[in-house]
Amino acid sequence: MINSKHFFKGFLSIKGVGSPAIALGASFVAIGALLKNLGFSIQESIFSTFLTYALPGSLVMAESMFIGASLFNIFVAVWLVNARLYPMTVSLMPLLIHKSQPRWKYYLSCHFIAVSSWLIMKDNYKEIEKENRIDFWIGIGTATWSVAIFSTVIGYLASEYLNKDILIGLAIVNPIYFTCMMLGAMKTMQISLSVILGTILGPLFYFVSPEWCILFGGLVAGTVAYFIGEKDYGN
Repeated sequence: MINSKHFFKGFLSIKGVGSPAIALGASFVAIGALLKNLGFSIQESIFSTFLTYALPGSLVMAESMFIGASLFNIFVAVWLVNARLYPMTVSLMPLLIHKSQPRWKYYLSCHFIAVSSWLIMKDNYKEIEKENRIDFWIGIGTATWSVAIFSTVIGYLASEYLNKDILIGLAIVNPIYFTCMMLGAMKTMQISLSVILGTILGPLFYFVSPEWCILFGGLVAGTVAYFIGEKDYGN
């Protein structure tokens, strides 16, 4: 069973002015309005967030369905966009796994991997005993997931009052917040180099390939930062 004490402690950890859940909610308000404008019903919009719970994946899914892409193509596109969640899962699970906890909790908790919940857990895990971290994590995930679903409903119902500029602003709140968090975490050579190089190379690659500039910039920046950091560590 889930320990209710640590579950609700995790659930309530999303409170606060600086919580990533606020940026997450703002972005999913934009998602809800977008889904309404693309012709989705409110039930389909809620179900979409219920299943995907990832801003880029939701955008790709909605746009792909709008242009009539096949189910297979939509699946592949969303899978590729959400591939960024794999390294986040790999970095998080060793902090949660404890032999006293059943495996079903870990399978369940994988659905809650998102930038917002990951950041909250990374900031709080040291304060929780390892055997209770999985219950704390499920509480965080349930809370941020609920925020995303609730915000989707708000965006859907308020879509008539949100113009294009407001929607764009709401949609980019989450990535801007995450970028600021990364800047605040620039405590190692690798993180610092990856952020700085990515900021420089992304716009430069735009002149080479506008469609792939962000991917290329991030790939090159991350690779260079990794090898320079490893070399520096080895010395």
